[in-house]
This record gives sequence, structure tokens and C-alpha cells, in this order.
Amino acid sequence: MTKASDLLISCLEEEGVEYVFGVPGEENLDFLDSLSRSKKIKLILTRHEQGAGFMAATYGRHTGKAGVCLATLGPGATNLVTAAAYAQLGGMPMLMITGQKPIKSSKQGRFQILDVVDMMLPITKYTHQLASADNIPSRVREAFRLAEEEKPGAVHLELPEDIADEQTNSSPLSRSMVRRPVAEFKSVKEAVKLLEKGISPLLVIGAGANRTMTSRMLMQFIEKTNIPFVTTQLGKGVVDELHPGFLGCAALSKGDFVHRAIETADVIVNVGHDVIEKPPFFMEKDSAKVIHVSTKSAEVDPVYFPHVEVIGDIANAIWQMKEEIIPQGHWEFDKLHSYHQAELAHTISIEEDKRFPIFPPFLVSLIRQAMPSNGIIALDNGVYKIWFARNYPGNMPNTVLLDNALATMGAGLPSAMASAMLYPDRKVIAICGDGGFMMNSQEMETAVRLKLNMVVLILNDSSYGMIRWKQANMGFNDWGLEFGNPDFVKYAESYGAVGHRVDSAESLKSIIDKSLNTPGVHLIDCPVDYSENDKILNIDIKELSAKL
Repeated sequence: MTKASDLLISCLEEEGVEYVFGVPGEENLDFLDSLSRSKKIKLILTRHEQGAGFMAATYGRHTGKAGVCLATLGPGATNLVTAAAYAQLGGMPMLMITGQKPIKSSKQGRFQILDVVDMMLPITKYTHQLASADNIPSRVREAFRLAEEEKPGAVHLELPEDIADEQTNSSPLSRSMVRRPVAEFKSVKEAVKLLEKGISPLLVIGAGANRTMTSRMLMQFIEKTNIPFVTTQLGKGVVDELHPGFLGCAALSKGDFVHRAIETADVIVNVGHDVIEKPPFFMEKDSAKVIHVSTKSAEVDPVYFPHVEVIGDIANAIWQMKEEIIPQGHWEFDKLHSYHQAELAHTISIEEDKRFPIFPPFLVSLIRQAMPSNGIIALDNGVYKIWFARNYPGNMPNTVLLDNALATMGAGLPSAMASAMLYPDRKVIAICGDGGFMMNSQEMETAVRLKLNMVVLILNDSSYGMIRWKQANMGFNDWGLEFGNPDFVKYAESYGAVGHRVDSAESLKSIIDKSLNTPGVHLIDCPVDYSENDKILNIDIKELSAKL
């Protein structure tokens, strides 16, 4: 006979789990005791359940395997809700395990008891209470299967105290071998036929394409055809953005350089489209022909109604199209490339502005120079996210971690921590606004305790800068969005990290380089100037035309 909590740990080991991120409570003590005897799984104790969830989701994003996080019942479980939505909308495989009071007999009334299973229903792919020790193997296997299959997302299992202590003869189920269906060849032929007829075809690379094999196949397709490509924010880095075919990231709305390029295309291959993201383009009746390449069929609405759909494993679909297509002599890409050249000229003209507080384009340029091609930047949510999405070339998949799905604040630091754990030999920077950093700043202690090597760059403007910018754009008074900050250098030092304060544009580069190349956790307090966002980000059409 086996204790249920021991069986659950064995099932997690069978699934290849390496870490459990979390904050245990009284109702998890059987699970915690069983976990203490595991030789394969390490507990990563965090300072808040939200941080644990963000770390687990980022583990899933990097590996394709479900990251696991742990919380107790009631308030512990509710603290996982934001992380659950983050993983679910962002397509990151994650399993949440929460505790619960005994379900067969309880003398504590309704103290701390919520219906957590139902609470998780709208924001997960699967949520289930483990009501019998005998069912643990099948429920765990099903949870991992659903979390990891396309589209990946969040799943949840609840382990009540009395079930955790049960005895059972059940044993773990082996992971099953799964291959995604391949696209039907007739649809591939139809897509290629439409593509070859085009004059200015274009690839748009979205969230669903952010997989290792898809990245490789897309590069082969681009190399064979020379068809230019743009990305959405969640498609950044899928193909090296220093490639001559790259035209930019759809980080802003209609009118920016990259959107003008998209409007010029007459056939668009939309790879890995996900309605979770802001649309990179809106279809109209007489606009470009659209080929939808994804693992599932398109959700048709008034602004998206593709003409051909190639449904199946994306990497295989792109490979089939690459094998079938014949590059056409009548294809014309000069106009498309002219928009990217104009954007580069525009960017170069502003990124040398060494004002203080720091000008965002100058900051983006310095970070890109300092980071190697495999370095990872983890962006929290704020106006600077647009700057990095637009002006920071990603060289490899999952090296620009941003959230263009839930777009929550507070995820930047935990996401960087998970990255630093997984890739200890790579440079990692968390880039956070002062507002977002303070939402999970307590995880600095976790990062120091884990002896991680990473940098936390705080863009300090003492306000909720993104909303303040929107407030001004909408004609409202500047009100209600400013706050005070602690001394971030002393704050870092209180956790055992190293603090740095930027006091001039000239000092920024040396501080970044020193922080990246010195072991330990480093925090950089960097004052920023967002005052010219409108002037630089809202590109005037006449100005744009003059640059072409």
C-alpha cells in the first residue's frame, strides 16, 4: 500500500517534473512531507503564490513541459488566479496543486473554504478535485496531457487533507507518446497556389509559432523563398530578427512602419495566429488574401476570415509548404523592405539621445548591445514593453519574454528568476517599471536565496507610466497615478543583492555591463523619461511618407 501524497509525488516524477514552486500551508503538509523524500523534484519556496505561479508558467514556456506550483486552500489558492490566467491566455503549460480541508468529515465549518475547483473553471483547461487516492494517476496524467497539448495552458488539481493521507494500491501511469496531426496535403497545395500568385507576399509570425521545430522550419521556408516576415509581440525571436527578411514587430497600432508594410502585402501567411493578441492586421472585403496556418481552425469574425486554412502541426505544415513552393520571379519585395529601412533610420536618429532621466530608445539600444544572442530579457508590463517589442531584435525563441495576452504587472521578476534557474550560463535581465516591480518585489529574497545570477532593471518614473500616458492621450487631467518609491539600492541590499543607481546617461552602459558580468543578483535603479512617447511612438503618416 502507498500513501496518496507519496503516490502523487511519484506521478509527478513520472511526468519528469523537476521543480515545485510554491507557498505550502497546513493543508499541504502531507504533500510537503512526501516531496521532502523525492530525489528528483526540488521545492522552490517563494514569498507569494503569484510569484510561484509566474515561475511555473515561465518554466512551461521555456521547456514545453508543464511547470508545477503549489498553494494551500482559500487565500493561497486565490493568490494563484492571476498566474493561472497568465498561463492560460499566454499558452504556457502549468499545473497548480492546491490543498483543501477534509472532504469526508470536517469539524471546521466553512473556515477558509472556497469552491476552488469551480473558481478555476473559467481560467484553466482542466480543474478537478482528487476525491480518491485510487484516481490520482489517471487525473495527473490527464492534467499534464491537457496542459501540454496545443494550445498549452493552465490546469488545476485539488488535494484534500484526508485524501492525501489515504492508502492505495494504485501506481503512476506512464507518459503517452503523442504526435500532432499533420496538415492535409490538399490544403497545403491550395495555400502554395495562392502564395505563388501573389505579387508582394508576407509572413506574419504569431504566438502559436513560438515552438522550437516551427522556428527551424520557418527559417528554412524564408531562406528558400526570401518572403519577408513580421512578428506579433508573442512571436518575437521565433526567427532571428537580424535576418534581412525581418520587417518589424507589430507593437503599435495602425500607422506604424510595420503596419504600413502589412497593408502593402497582397497575400499574408498568418502563422500561429492567436486571437489573444492584439490583431497585427484587420481584414476587409477587398484586402489581402490570408492563409491561416495553425494547429486549429480560425475563429472567424468581422475582421478575420482567412481564404485558405492549413490546419495541423505548424512545423510540418510549413515544411510541406516549403517543399512544394517554387519562388516566383514576379514577386516584388522592395516596397515592403522600404518600410523597415525607414524604421531603422527613424530609430537610429533617436537612440543616441543621452538625456537624463534616461530616454527609452537609448536604454533599449544599450541593453541590446550588452546582451548576447542567447541572453534573456523578461519584461514586466508597462509602456517600456512597447519600446522593447518594437526596437529590440530577438535572436532566438523565448529570449524576449513579454506578456501580450493577460498583460499583467508583476510577472517580470519571477519570469526572469525561472529563466536564470533553467539557464544558469545565460545572461538574464528582468526589466520592470517601478509599479510592476513592487507588486512582487519580495521575490528578491527568493532570487538571492537560490543564488541566481541575474539583473533586475527598474525603470523609475514614480508613477503608473502606461496609464498616465493613456490618460494624457484621452484628454484627461494628469491625476491619481503618481506614487513614492523606496530607496531601491538600499532595498536591494536589505535582501543581500547588489544595488546600483544610474545618475547619468554616461554611467548606464558601465553599470549594465558590470551587473551582467558579476555573479549574484543585481538591481539597477534607472530613472526614465517617457515625456516624448507621443512624439516618437505615434508616427505621423506624412512624416513616415517622407522617410520612404
